[in-house]
Amino acid sequence: MKNKINLLQITNLVVLFFCINFTNAQNLDIDVLRNINHNRNESLDPALRGITNSLAPISIGTPIIMYSVGLIMKDSTVKKKAIFIGEVFLASGFITFALKETVNRERPFVTYPDIEQATTATGPSFPSGHASLAFATATSLSMAYPKWYIIAPSFAWASAVGYSRMALGVHYPSDVLAGAIIGSGSAYLCYKLNKWVNKKQSKKIPQLWE
Repeated sequence: MKNKINLLQITNLVVLFFCINFTNAQNLDIDVLRNINHNRNESLDPALRGITNSLAPISIGTPIIMYSVGLIMKDSTVKKKAIFIGEVFLASGFITFALKETVNRERPFVTYPDIEQATTATGPSFPSGHASLAFATATSLSMAYPKWYIIAPSFAWASAVGYSRMALGVHYPSDVLAGAIIGSGSAYLCYKLNKWVNKKQSKKIPQLWE
């Protein structure tokens, strides 16, 4: 009986601990968002909207253009890299969509009226689809071409997309962070999966782009 009471007390303490930390995390989330959203330079809103709207043409256009170049130049390596980037885009999009529908978190401007919505946004908030797909593109492109002049601008652009979603009031910092992790993680998982498939199909261990 005494052991049962001790176990119940420990369980209650654990639940209380997680509740307190969850509340603190929520408070930090909205505090950071308020700081970014309220203190932004509103004259830069058009530029921020331009950054956030650059997602589709860059993330979709990159693998399409690369594959077209590979076809024209008859370069199978470029085509394989294009397919890999496209796979990562689709995987990241699927995971993000599934989580959005599962978590169903309201947008910050809905829950907190003081957050100014400075661009259009539909659907659930968590995770950020823009951040997910931007980091998926940046990570997969950097893995395909591991050069500093590819990596630096790729991640600078992805980070700018994530920041624009917070500044424009349509995502919490945790949405953007989760999106970045999903996007980068999707690239890593697709890379490992492709290498595993290639290894199964060949006696040697080829590079993904061979």
